[in-house]
Parts: sequence; C-alpha cells; structure tokens
Amino acid sequence: MKRILIIVLAIACITGGNISAKKKKTSGNPIAQGWYADPEGAVLAGKYWIFPTYSAPYKQQLHFDAFSSPDLVNWTKHEHVLEQKNIPWLHMALWAPAIIEANNKFYLFFGGNDVHEGEIGGIGVAVSDKPEGPYVDALGKPLINEIVNGAQPIDQFVFRDDDGQYYMFYGGWRHCNVCKLSQDLLSIIPWEDGQKFHEITPSKTYVEGPFMLKRNGKYYFMWSEGGWTGPDYCVAYAIADSPFGPFQRIGKILERDESIARGAGHHSVIKVPGKDDYYIIYHRRPLDETDGNHRVTCIDKLEFNPDGTIKPVKMTFEGVKANKIKKVKNRK
Repeated sequence: MKRILIIVLAIACITGGNISAKKKKTSGNPIAQGWYADPEGAVLAGKYWIFPTYSAPYKQQLHFDAFSSPDLVNWTKHEHVLEQKNIPWLHMALWAPAIIEANNKFYLFFGGNDVHEGEIGGIGVAVSDKPEGPYVDALGKPLINEIVNGAQPIDQFVFRDDDGQYYMFYGGWRHCNVCKLSQDLLSIIPWEDGQKFHEITPSKTYVEGPFMLKRNGKYYFMWSEGGWTGPDYCVAYAIADSPFGPFQRIGKILERDESIARGAGHHSVIKVPGKDDYYIIYHRRPLDETDGNHRVTCIDKLEFNPDGTIKPVKMTFEGVKANKIKKVKNRK
C-alpha cells in the first residue's frame, strides 16, 4: 500500500496535482510548430495527412516535411519526406505539394525553381511506396516546364473524378489551366482538340492555389486571391456541374479576422471517409507578424448551407475535435 501511495504522489507531482493526465481535446491552431504554408490535406493509408510548403526564403526551400494523425488532433511530424537530393533539376523554391494515392503507390506533385520562360523548373512528380516517403523524383525532369496560357506552372492539385480519370489543375500569375493525366500519373494526355492544356481561370480575381472538391454531384472549385505576403490573402469559390466549369465566382469563404490572423489562404479540404464531414487546411499569418514567410498551418471546419453553398469559415485558435477514420477499403 505504501508503495502504491508513493507512485500516486509521484504521478500527481508530474501532472501538477491532477491524477488523471489531461488528454488533448482539440488540435489547436497552428497544428504544428514551425513556419509552414500551402498545406495539402489528404486521407492516405487510413490516416489523415498534411503536406505543406516549408515557409522560408526561396533558396532555403529545399525539402518537404509532412504530418500524420489518426484523429485530426494528435499530429506526428515526418521530416524531409522529399528533399533536393532526390530531385536532380531542383535548386530552390520547392513549393505547394499535392499528394494522391494510386496504383498502390503515393504520388507527390510539387512546384520547383519559381520557373520563368526559358528556365528549367515547373511542376514535378515524386513517388514512394509509403505516405511518409522517402519520395524520389519519377521523371528526372519537370512534368510541366513551359508557361502555357500565361500560367506559371505551380500550385498543382490532382483530382480523381468518379469515372477514374485524373485531372491536374494548376497555375499562378492569375491564370489557371487544367490537363488530363495518364493512369500512371506520369504523363499528360492531350484533349480531343490535340491541346494538352485548357485555361479555366474562374475569375479576374483568381491568383493561384486551385483546389477541386466534389459533393452531391456538384464540383466546387476554389482558389486564392490577393498577394501571398499581404494581409488580404483569401480563398474564394465557385460551383459547377462539370470539373471544367463554367465557374461563376460566388464569394469568399476564408479571409482575415482581426481577432485571429491575417493572410489566410492557399488551402485544401479533407473529407472524412464515409461521413459528410469536411475540414479546411490552410495557412495564415499571426497578427503581430510582418515577415512574409511567417505562415503557419491550421485546420478548421468547412460547413455547407442547405442549398449547397459554403458557409464562411470561422478561424479559431482551438482548431477541431477528434474525428477518427472508420476502417474502409482504400480506393486505388
């Protein structure tokens, strides 16, 4: 009995007098320490994953870290899942990862080198047998190098439609293109008119960061507006009956909140398998910060109105409550 009492007292000292250790109730925002931006959220191999940009000066952006969670609350950091040594053509500006599981592999798309006309860079793709990597460049060169329709080849998002066709939406510099990907995700299939890229810029306010979500037969196209270093960076959206539009801008769903943060944008969305639950993953800048690179990755709920439109996102410091994934068969 005396020994048990000593153990109980020791635990009480460690936990500050509370015998039952406190469990983390919400994710908190940001979800991890460090400067991270442009987060891509996904469900992979039965877990939630977030792949963000390492937010730093361009020449220091030479790797990606990733974060995994069984419940959206407790996150584990996986360091250097992709790094410069595994991308022979990369020398700076490793940006905006996009991840998808297919063919029993994991494909990590990325932007590299802040490419301009005549330079080597653009959108590449790396592959791994595990979501945590390590990922290795699959082509030895960019998948998309050229500037087409005025769109800088960055900020790619890969979307799998219900018929199994893969599409890539991408583009900076206020232009957005869409292309069809092959089933091995390593090449681009021409459209019926012989062109590889079609421009689908949804609005004059479009800047970058496209994202596609399908819900109840409708296609929700989202993008970022404003300057990424400024306080008014935000996310807007449109709804269409086709992944190619036409897209009529409805309005903003994520923007600055002077009680929380500024510069909120470049997002993605996670849908919980088997549920009509959605979460927005995004970056924002703390109110007291002016450094353009100081961006942190956060998570909050994404909710819909009865008519299918999206409710404005309420940014929080608390983040979200736990939502575990039920075991379901992975779609390949």
